[in-house]
Amino acid sequence: MLFAVICADKPNHLDLRMATRPPHVEWLNGLNAEGVLKIGGPFLDDAGKPCGSMLLIKADDLASAKAIAAEDPYAKAGLFESVEIKPYNWVFNNPEA
Repeated sequence: MLFAVICADKPNHLDLRMATRPPHVEWLNGLNAEGVLKIGGPFLDDAGKPCGSMLLIKADDLASAKAIAAEDPYAKAGLFESVEIKPYNWVFNNPEA
């Protein structure tokens, strides 16, 4: 099952995001190699700077998706103001469909 992980950064935390980016990217590369990560990238603010994240991940259930999201180095560093995880049905342009 697929889950959208929608994260909003805390205001004025761009420095923390950038400092934590290398381990975050390493973590995403691991998820990608395992076939867990389907899509990932940052939301951008009006100035074009990252201000949140969106991941599309494969997990058995919501509890598993929450456990995966909790391992994000950004989450562990306290970057996010909010994290929302929702089941997702990838209908259009799904390369696996």
